[in-house]
Amino acid sequence: MFERPATGERAILVHMDIHDENHREDLAEFTELVTSAGAEIATVATTSRHRPEAKYFIGIGKAEEIAELVKLHEAEVVLFNHALSPSQERNLEKLLHCRVLDRTGLILDIFAQRARSFEGKLQVELAQLRHMSTRLIRGWTHLERQKGGIGLRGPGETQLESDRRMLALRIKQINKRLEKVRKQREQGRQGRRKAEVPTISLVGYTNAGKSTLFNSLTDDNVYVQDQLFATLDPTLRSVNLANDVHVIFADTVGFIRHLPHDLVNAFRSTLQETAEAHLLLHIIDAADENRDDHIAEVENVLEQIDADKIPRIQVMNKIDACGISPRVDVDDEGRVRRVWLSAATGEGIELLQQVLCEYFRDETVQAAIKLKPSQARLRAQLFELGAIRKETVDENGEFHLDISIGRKDLNQLARREPQVLEVMNRVLPGAA
Repeated sequence: MFERPATGERAILVHMDIHDENHREDLAEFTELVTSAGAEIATVATTSRHRPEAKYFIGIGKAEEIAELVKLHEAEVVLFNHALSPSQERNLEKLLHCRVLDRTGLILDIFAQRARSFEGKLQVELAQLRHMSTRLIRGWTHLERQKGGIGLRGPGETQLESDRRMLALRIKQINKRLEKVRKQREQGRQGRRKAEVPTISLVGYTNAGKSTLFNSLTDDNVYVQDQLFATLDPTLRSVNLANDVHVIFADTVGFIRHLPHDLVNAFRSTLQETAEAHLLLHIIDAADENRDDHIAEVENVLEQIDADKIPRIQVMNKIDACGISPRVDVDDEGRVRRVWLSAATGEGIELLQQVLCEYFRDETVQAAIKLKPSQARLRAQLFELGAIRKETVDENGEFHLDISIGRKDLNQLARREPQVLEVMNRVLPGAA
């Protein structure tokens, strides 16, 4: 059996045009993925079939042709723009005598390169181990053999069983560590909820310009690069959009077509920042001819992480590349649906900031109210919601409170304590 090289920089790309729309992949995007992974593309082999072939995914003739290309270009790895089964990867490696990696394995490799935080590295390792656990026997012939024969039979486990046991143990250890990190993140989210600070999560297809927009909105310097998955670890920044509007922006990992299921599961705690946001800004590359497909993929992932019900505003980015002027699109009810801007040049950024200010002013009720001593229970509930910004007590024992409370929390409080309607309407008619 061949030796598995430590690196696989010289690569042959394999792309098959499948007639089934659900399994079709984009060759241009795949080329970007390979470049982002740091591989040198020796050549691209393309083919077309109605459906994948069971043994090699591609036909035997094309597989033998690729084997010749591997020898010709001295390639170290063959990358498939599709998801391969473990048996297909194993059969191809035996035939090609070099490493074979499918689209999922390539994305996992890129994520491993990009992870910087402790949590991010754990999440990537967890996804890799889960992916590897189904492919233990590929490329290692010793894993398939159980010691046996005269004088060698015994109760010992096979190398494959041993490796599986070690993988299961490591996965269990990582899950324990991630659970601690999840609890820490949840404490942070609870603190923000108690302080009534709304979170705005930036989501979108990878390389749509989320980090560039994030930097423009927060005056930060998050890593920005024209490559897929330039940002992996989530970044949160607190920003005062106006004197009365304080928010937290969250920049998260970009999505991609057929994002590996293991990655969605592994990054569920990170994506929880998106699932619990008050508002989503869906960043879209306005100049991308495949933008409608990318929008659909983002919507699909949002549904997977239970974030599809969160209010969102589409941000059509990179208008400088398609000659469109900044503008705001509203629906028939006057609600903002879309903002057109360029994060790179700054055109339209002020429009988005204005939209966000108006949105959260509408969503937050601020008022100065007065409570009688007999209304101490209502005061305690306002404190519990983190709504009281300032409090003084006069000589009659009445509480003078400056409050800031989300309209949703106010309505829920009013259902439990109807007297809050009377108090609020005295100072702010129609508040609840």
